[in-house]
Amino acid sequence: MTMRLHITEETTRLEALKRLGEAFRDVGIETAQRDARLLLLDAAGIAHPDLIRAPRESLGPEQAARLADHAARRLRRVPVARILGEWEFWSLPFTLAPDTLVPRPDSETVVAAALLALGQRRHDSRGVRVLDLGTGTGCLLVALLHEMPGASGVGVDLSAGAVETARLNAERNAVTERAEFVVSNWTEAVSGRFDLVVSNPPYIADRVLDGLEPEVREHDPRLALSGGADGLEAYRRIIDALPGVLAPGGVVAFEIGSDQAETVAALARNAGFAVEGPFADFGARPRALVLRADSEFRGKFV
Repeated sequence: MTMRLHITEETTRLEALKRLGEAFRDVGIETAQRDARLLLLDAAGIAHPDLIRAPRESLGPEQAARLADHAARRLRRVPVARILGEWEFWSLPFTLAPDTLVPRPDSETVVAAALLALGQRRHDSRGVRVLDLGTGTGCLLVALLHEMPGASGVGVDLSAGAVETARLNAERNAVTERAEFVVSNWTEAVSGRFDLVVSNPPYIADRVLDGLEPEVREHDPRLALSGGADGLEAYRRIIDALPGVLAPGGVVAFEIGSDQAETVAALARNAGFAVEGPFADFGARPRALVLRADSEFRGKFV
């Protein structure tokens, strides 16, 4: 692999960036140049301004070996985030684990929609309680608590490994005193009521899983992807459980597949919710829905 890419200790940063980009494009990686830059920065232990200031500095033996290993893994379609072991979400760093998805920019739409749905309460968040169902890395809950210094929350996940990773990320982002994480099959181990419920549940239909890109199919946990036969199984479970966890006047923000806005909205309306959205992600695709309890639903709290 090192010979194919010609990465040696004499290779300059600029040469390495060019060669990695070309190698990644040759195997059909759409984000080739971005991936090359991120892997170079990590292998060289530098920030982007360092690359700009000294592009012709040689790598040296340790940096070259590390970069060659990074490149070999990426050419085997290991995602960049998995190689780095962390990823940014809502401008915050999140450690990854095999039990967690890589936080995606698209999921930031859920955070934005949730904050918008809370309205003025987000600015005076004292006492606001947040429940994150299927927390994974904890990115939704941690981002929300970071935005609302008076809020507290609970993140649940069926995977014990994900829960431990979420705890680490809460500590890493200085919200650990306001965040609790619990191993639970959705709301089974959850008590109390919450003003905001958020979730990025598994929503990919099982028949589609084997056709996903190798970065997803081979490296993301299937538990966090599989939405059952029609991709809606998790939404049904969560919507059925909402009367037991949602506080009066509370709101819900779901991430959805780009083709699921109508079907998920129909499930919610049939359960007595008013639906707002869909809210679009950075690619202008439907990505989030907000649910509010209507008057008929509020009677279920009694």
